[in-house]
Amino acid sequence: MPTYKAPLRDMRFLMNEVFDYPKHYSKLSNGADATPDMVDAILGECAKLCEEVLAPLNLSGDLEGCHFENGEVTTPKGFKEAYDAYVAGGWQGLSHPQEYGGQGMPMSLGLIKSEMMGTANWSFTMYPGLSLGCMNTIMQHGTTEQKNTFMPPLVEGRWTGTMCLTEPHCGTDLGQMKTKAEPQADGSYKITGTKIFISAGEHDLAENIIHIVLARLPDAPPGTKGISLFIVPKFIAKADGTVGERNAVVCGSIEHKMGIRASATCVMNFDGATGYLIAEPNGGLNAMFTFMNSARIGTAVQGIAHSELSFQGSLPYAKERRSMRAVSGKKEPDKIADALIWHGDVRRMLLTQKAITEGGRAMLYYSAQYADHMVNGIIENDKAKYEKWDDKLGFLTPILKGFLTELGLESANIGMQVFGGHGYIKEHGMEQIARDARIATLYEGTTGIQALDLLGRKTLIMTRGKAVRDFTGIMLGFCKDNALNAKMRPFVWQISKLAAQWNMLTVRTMLTARKDREIVSSACHDFLMYSGYVTMAYFWAVQAAVAFEKLEKGGSETPEFYKAKIQTAEFYFDRLLPRAKGHVAGIIASPKSLMQMDSDAFSMS
Repeated sequence: MPTYKAPLRDMRFLMNEVFDYPKHYSKLSNGADATPDMVDAILGECAKLCEEVLAPLNLSGDLEGCHFENGEVTTPKGFKEAYDAYVAGGWQGLSHPQEYGGQGMPMSLGLIKSEMMGTANWSFTMYPGLSLGCMNTIMQHGTTEQKNTFMPPLVEGRWTGTMCLTEPHCGTDLGQMKTKAEPQADGSYKITGTKIFISAGEHDLAENIIHIVLARLPDAPPGTKGISLFIVPKFIAKADGTVGERNAVVCGSIEHKMGIRASATCVMNFDGATGYLIAEPNGGLNAMFTFMNSARIGTAVQGIAHSELSFQGSLPYAKERRSMRAVSGKKEPDKIADALIWHGDVRRMLLTQKAITEGGRAMLYYSAQYADHMVNGIIENDKAKYEKWDDKLGFLTPILKGFLTELGLESANIGMQVFGGHGYIKEHGMEQIARDARIATLYEGTTGIQALDLLGRKTLIMTRGKAVRDFTGIMLGFCKDNALNAKMRPFVWQISKLAAQWNMLTVRTMLTARKDREIVSSACHDFLMYSGYVTMAYFWAVQAAVAFEKLEKGGSETPEFYKAKIQTAEFYFDRLLPRAKGHVAGIIASPKSLMQMDSDAFSMS
């Protein structure tokens, strides 16, 4: 099993030298306490928790899995003690308001914390991780009474939260949802229905679980316009913050899954359970996107987490395992054979993992600053500020979730490949990473759903291409700033061409859609992947520019570190970015070959 070591060098490079987090935090209304010394201490303590407490439970938790009996879920051995340590450290409330017991730090620090935890043990991280969206939803849409009742124990970690959306007959198409909410005389509601695929829906880690549930009021209009959102606790909450009687919500079963086996994925039955309306009646879908955006960014982290962990397994193996001689001649003549890392194809795989991990991390850390500004808009009660940064983050969210999880799965599979046959054996831990990574492209909206959201909703419908123009404007600004830098010229030339091409493809698709709307569905996957490769290219160019500067003027890292950054950027542009060309062909291709076959002709029986 890979021994997890928090990649603090790369994290600090991005935070301090690429994106200037100290300056960023100094401008936030909740950033005063996020001093460089404080941030460094938080990173160090979180790394210690992840390396010493969470990572050792990753393999054992997968082997044992969760236990289900009579509606109760027991987590694997060691999980309860690890969660108690997590709560004792105050980690749950790191980025939540001090008035509810949190530390009030910027949201980005919570995201970086989640990356370390998720890499060390993704199954464990899902239990407290689902609470974050629950808390964000209550914070933004709950009443004062709801915030005072539910936020303190959630922030402390004594209680956890879930999101209950999917039902047996419908997944993403929530317009088909059937769960009912009957109003009661005391202002509460009785919630009746079944929800499936509920992560952390039942467990033994916390004393209460707060479910955020989508349901329909009796007079609700059909479809998505008739969805409302409710808070449904496992135990009724008392005014003093303690738990009361058991609510009528029960776990019916847990799923037997391919991966993340130590995370309980539950079927939840609501049988007249007491619930409390959150947000406006029939306004649940809009409120839910607060939860979904948090969840989708969190899932994007999973792509990087599994890529990082797989790389941490495959790199030392490639240095230690010996097989044959390099085609260019002996590299280690005193050994019986050369190490795998001297073989060109193995280097291709390792560099692909490194480029995905570090390029994706840069994308996330940049986007996390958008999230900080968005949260500040809420804190300052500045609706215009919130909407501005929400829109910016909203455009990047499907790219982060869809693209990074696809590449994270690729990296996890590469890790197995480096190990050869040993990668297929459980005790080495590489196959677990691939199994755990597989779900990331599916939940919180499949890659296809993210693609439709990006092209159909965020690009064509909502902004008429403005979202692409705005981001490519940032890319072209970078090119202008580095145009006279001879060392950056190869990167700048390609980035400028990609910016123009991205805009051209957007306009072309928009014009084609006027005549044939099927182009949106047929082109969306390629548009998402193309957008991802271009976005990652930009962030690799940014990292290369900083590395060149630090090599010349000096930085906090060694020259070897900066040289490796430049060399990885060159590898990305030479070997991975060309994939974007194939996706261009898919974007501009006619939908005819996809749609012409009759549905009955798919079957050969």
